[in-house]
Amino acid sequence: MSRTFAINRNLLLLGVPVLLFGSLILLIKNVSLAGKDFLNMAITADLVITIPIIYFLLIRKTKIPKITVISMMVLGLVIGTLVLPQSSQTYLDLFKTWALPVIELTVLSIVVFKVVQAIRKYKSLKGSNPDFFTTLKNTCAEILPQKLVMPLTTEVSVVYYGFLHWKKRKIAANEFTHHRKSGTALLLGVFIFLILIETFVFHLILSRWNAIVAWVIFGLSVYTALQFFAFARSLSKRPFEVSNQWLTLRYGILSEAQIPMDKIARVEISKERLEFKGMTRKLSPLGDLESHNMILTLKEPQMLSGLYGIKRQFEVLAFHADEPEQFKAAIEKVIGVNTQDSI
Repeated sequence: MSRTFAINRNLLLLGVPVLLFGSLILLIKNVSLAGKDFLNMAITADLVITIPIIYFLLIRKTKIPKITVISMMVLGLVIGTLVLPQSSQTYLDLFKTWALPVIELTVLSIVVFKVVQAIRKYKSLKGSNPDFFTTLKNTCAEILPQKLVMPLTTEVSVVYYGFLHWKKRKIAANEFTHHRKSGTALLLGVFIFLILIETFVFHLILSRWNAIVAWVIFGLSVYTALQFFAFARSLSKRPFEVSNQWLTLRYGILSEAQIPMDKIARVEISKERLEFKGMTRKLSPLGDLESHNMILTLKEPQMLSGLYGIKRQFEVLAFHADEPEQFKAAIEKVIGVNTQDSI
């Protein structure tokens, strides 16, 4: 009964805006708007203001993030741009020019405020060392639609780790580095160098054919290089963490896994060559380009989160730790097992 009620409620929340947008589209298609300035203004207001407000009233007492009202507003903007005649888009253009930037800045300000607020809260806890990426992800999950959480978190983190966070991170007693002896930073540095060289060469070649295309490709390539730079710098800012309840494995902002301690079957110091398919995976997305010295085996599958929130299950996970003996001992101290190192 409750499930049926939930389904009907969701249909109502979705159906009312769809019905209203549909009614406006029929009106636009069947009524001449030429020279009817007031009607054009009214339709524009309905698309980008009235329907989003009605949607807000429908969801205000639900768990749906209130910021999805912005998504409804953008949908109205897109519908107006596609359906309204060009001569009737005067007020729509005014909205794009003046209101939309204010809305974007407001959303960004809310995200920044909540992230700063969350970091201050974590720092107030004795012995805490807040992780920016996790804090940002949790904050975005509270105020944004689920599909926007990881893309926004990743892009903001690229800027943060690439350009803003230069302070050396203090490693706590329950944290372990994985970047100092792996050579990953050097490997990513080589990638950045190759990208920049190829960008310069391709730009010279493409500029002879089409200058616009050449500059677009140039911009995308430079941004890719900046992403790799941020990936490299994030490695040192996000160490592994061992607690009484969780083992948190982070590979910069490229991948991470949070594993309940009671789901760990064994942890080995091993460089054994594995076939990475099925439920056997590597923490590093670089695959065979980076070696591993530890293998974690679980009692049941867990989730590995990759770039932009791509998720994959695993039961066996290979990765590199700078101090494998100490890391292994810390895990075994919690799970209460003693095994022989196998290399």
